[in-house]
Amino acid sequence: MNIILWIVQILLAFVFISHGRLMWFPLEPKQREMLGYIEAIPMGLRRFTAVAESLAGVGLILPWLTGILPWLTPMAAVGLVLVMVGAIIFHVPRKEYPNIVFNLVLLALAAFVAYERFVI
Repeated sequence: MNIILWIVQILLAFVFISHGRLMWFPLEPKQREMLGYIEAIPMGLRRFTAVAESLAGVGLILPWLTGILPWLTPMAAVGLVLVMVGAIIFHVPRKEYPNIVFNLVLLALAAFVAYERFVI
């Protein structure tokens, strides 16, 4: 189970750090088609979310890997669950159903990491 958890943690960390970077820097024209919703987010919330996602992505890996404050790893996963709930709430009125499904998958994976790392 530990190997599966590490795979999921690394995958989630990659996704959230990458998305945080996309939210922080201006989008290229070809990215606007798929990620146009980013520009609909108010700038302050976009910056906050970019920092929160990036730090949570790092928090999924480093604390557990180093053994320094390992309780931060499941807390980072819980934070990502909350971010995904907010993302779903954002996408529902915009009828962005593929994004909602993707957010539900990420929410489930983050909840899995949070639960398993709290239990261990």
